Amino acid sequence: MNRHLKSAIAGMALGLLASAAFAQDLAPLNSDTEKDRVDWSQLEAKYGAFPKIPEGTRAGGVSKTLTNEYWRSLGEGYKSFGEKAGATVAYQAAQSEGDQLGQLTIAEGMVTTGFNVILVSPQTDANLQPVMEQAKEAEIPVVNVNDAVVPQAEHYVGNVQRDNGVRVAKWFIENRAEGGKVAVIEGQAGVFAAVQRTAGFKAKIGENSKFQVVASVPGNWDRQQSYDAATNILQQNPDLVGFYCNNDGMALGVIEAVKAAGLLGKVAVFGTDGISDAYKSIEAGELTGTVDSFPVLTGEVAMETALRLVAGQKLARVVATPQALITKDNLAKYKGDGIDIRQVLMKDAASAQ
Repeated sequence: MNRHLKSAIAGMALGLLASAAFAQDLAPLNSDTEKDRVDWSQLEAKYGAFPKIPEGTRAGGVSKTLTNEYWRSLGEGYKSFGEKAGATVAYQAAQSEGDQLGQLTIAEGMVTTGFNVILVSPQTDANLQPVMEQAKEAEIPVVNVNDAVVPQAEHYVGNVQRDNGVRVAKWFIENRAEGGKVAVIEGQAGVFAAVQRTAGFKAKIGENSKFQVVASVPGNWDRQQSYDAATNILQQNPDLVGFYCNNDGMALGVIEAVKAAGLLGKVAVFGTDGISDAYKSIEAGELTGTVDSFPVLTGEVAMETALRLVAGQKLARVVATPQALITKDNLAKYKGDGIDIRQVLMKDAASAQ
């Protein structure tokens, strides 16, 4: 075990012990089922117009990594809303999605340098637990923003992770009436979003006896690992009808494996996140679809939530953000020149009520 990993594990262990009292104050968070929640579209209706924030407000965002377009887009949303509201926004990330100690160091630095609010997207459900306790002692609100969930988080902004998998499973049930073999490429083991997305898919597809999940293996958010995993699965199951992948980067790796096997058009492949390359792949007739969680809008909603907290408002523990299953059939509704995605999603939210 290398020195950095040992340090990260030691730090997380200390954080678990140090936050024991904190954990007693608040039930462990399950962002998918938490009852104290409000839909993003109802923020103004429930809490009023966006309040004036204190002059000189500094908001810090801590991301998993900037190598993934999803997290870059989330940061765009942070900065867009924050700057309009008059806050100074700093957005930083670890070098990779496996750099847990690096991410912890960044977040701790934002606490010690006096940011007024911090938005964190943890790499795992445990690696930023120490920051929650440190920020609480410093009276700095922290918002957990997708997709790992720190159990002690007082505030969370993100979508219903389980529903990502459910939406894809419904597509298979409705569009592959004959059923067949399907496989799942999971994200990082133990991370809340990966667990919930996979569980949602398996539970829903399991309601139809015509489908069989023949493989469910980790791709660790990595495109090459997912390509390799899909290649092995297809060799063992050449009659596979489809893949569900926990994010788009992995799905794009799977598409390459499907193409290499000469099965493009025969094997459906779905991702999650809605990155631009996923949209391009759908338009090209390769990727079947993605569950778009609209990261720029999510970033805007998260920053609004964070700054409402800075202004002293008492908010629901969870602010739920939108998502939609995108395929070639409905892509034009959500992507294109002149489309106001906020208005489109507001209409979606109104019709769902």
